[in-house]
Amino acid sequence: MSDRSSADQPGKALFYDPTDRRIRSFVTRAGRLSTGQARALEEFGPAFCIPYAKEILNFDSAFGRSAPTILEIGFGMGGTTAEIASGMPDRNFIGVEVHTPGVGSLLKLIGEQGLTNLRLIQHDAVEVITHMIAPESLAGVHIFFPDPWHKARHNKRRLIQPAFVNLLASRIASGGYIHCATDWEDYAQQMLEVLSSEPALRNTADGYAPRPDYRPVTKFENRGLKLGHGVWDLVFIKR
Repeated sequence: MSDRSSADQPGKALFYDPTDRRIRSFVTRAGRLSTGQARALEEFGPAFCIPYAKEILNFDSAFGRSAPTILEIGFGMGGTTAEIASGMPDRNFIGVEVHTPGVGSLLKLIGEQGLTNLRLIQHDAVEVITHMIAPESLAGVHIFFPDPWHKARHNKRRLIQPAFVNLLASRIASGGYIHCATDWEDYAQQMLEVLSSEPALRNTADGYAPRPDYRPVTKFENRGLKLGHGVWDLVFIKR
């Protein structure tokens, strides 16, 4: 399924078009789909995936209800996203991810857990936020462990940059929040600097924030903590 190329194949509109050459915070990978992920894409994709479009998304129509909506950028394989959505049934969650195995994995969790408050968009988050998210419409944004692009020459690819944070802030309602987390200390420092420099945001802590209860500790993170590796959370509120 990951190598579909015919325009008449089901779900084609969901897949990211890599022809745009703008510098991005990710690289596309073919990724091998498991049987369960492939089945979930076919079974649950039509109901829970929203095709990318250059038009504002109506949250109430997408979810069939009115509720505070939180956007997650780069949900990976979706375990954290599913756990948070399960624990907050009174909120809507939109997950944005470019990699097909991750989308299939989260769709599988949606089916297994009977989650109804999650919708997925498989596309570049910058374009999704620019074209599909209305100003001051989000209750929150989650960005957990984005690619650190740890080599200095690759730092320009990091997602958390002033222009992007300014864009995000414009889409968050007053009183809403941005929650970032990383296990790379120099990226945490950059995040703190960039978020603190955005006039529309204020820090909820004196520097880094305690991990909010709603963000679960992943197996990978827990293993790193046991080895003495750090994890830094940042929570900023829209003024």
